[in-house]
Amino acid sequence: MKAVRLHDTKVLRVEEMAEPSAPPPGFVNLRIRAAGICGSDLHNYRTGQWISRRPSTAGHEFCGRVTAVGEGVSHVAVGDVVSADSRMWCGTCPACMSGRSNVCETLGFVGEVCDGGFAEAVQLPARLVVRHDPQLSPHIAAMAEPLAVALHAVRRLAVPAGEPVLVIGCGAIGGLSALLLCRLHDGPLLLADLNAERSALVAEVTGGTVVSLHKAEIEAALSGGRLRHALDASGSIQAIELALDIMSSGGALALVGIAHGKLDFDPNILVEREISLIGSHAFAGELPEAVGLLVELAPALQRFIEVLPALDDVPEAYEQLLRGEGKALKTIIEVAG
Repeated sequence: MKAVRLHDTKVLRVEEMAEPSAPPPGFVNLRIRAAGICGSDLHNYRTGQWISRRPSTAGHEFCGRVTAVGEGVSHVAVGDVVSADSRMWCGTCPACMSGRSNVCETLGFVGEVCDGGFAEAVQLPARLVVRHDPQLSPHIAAMAEPLAVALHAVRRLAVPAGEPVLVIGCGAIGGLSALLLCRLHDGPLLLADLNAERSALVAEVTGGTVVSLHKAEIEAALSGGRLRHALDASGSIQAIELALDIMSSGGALALVGIAHGKLDFDPNILVEREISLIGSHAFAGELPEAVGLLVELAPALQRFIEVLPALDDVPEAYEQLLRGEGKALKTIIEVAG
């Protein structure tokens, strides 16, 4: 079968490899239908930060059709269409035992610690697959994982009813977070991104207001109101520093973007203004809920994606995205209809 294999930093190849073997107990085999390119895929390709096996089939945002099930698997059957979880957690460490598998002490990710979804087929632990509506487009079903990441971040931020919220970075996670906020939150939604075309699209889909990271402009957009809650999906150190400067007392800043660099700030800012700095990593139990939202959100999600027709397009798509030439918030690879 064809697969996109990460061999080392900046070494990504489309290759032929063997099909998965018959699934052992507790595992399933999938025929991949569609897969999405994530910012963390690009980060790993560019930096090699999470390369734990060489080579490894990349890709952790995908959906597929079940082609075989191992002994003891009962929640899915051959022929079911499913979205995949990206997380490989142990289930036995204190974090997992407390229900926080997203911060498992030995957490790894599909596409890194095991082969992922940029292939024609994959074998996974059955606990990682969630059935979705069979009428759902595979392009949308492949968005379940990033939607779960956004849902977890929005829940972590926990904006009080009626309060304004600012989303910084209108890439995939920022755009999905804004989409969820416009459905789940009743306060004003502000959007900031250096890419005017991207922020305009997210604003059109969500009804949000595009602003720059200047306090006077934000207060004008809020008719003199104060901004206390923000979510950074950009990973930009400069944007995070500006957000901390802009925010009024008594709120919170959630960080979900992958950052490059280190913050240099006075922690007394957080103390004196009672600002909470919140990390948000992957997701905990949100994937089934995200899958359940896909049908309702499908028209909006469709506006956020571009679809490439084949696995052969993945290496060049990586380079284009790293150059900032992506035409949409999310690039989806069509593998099989």
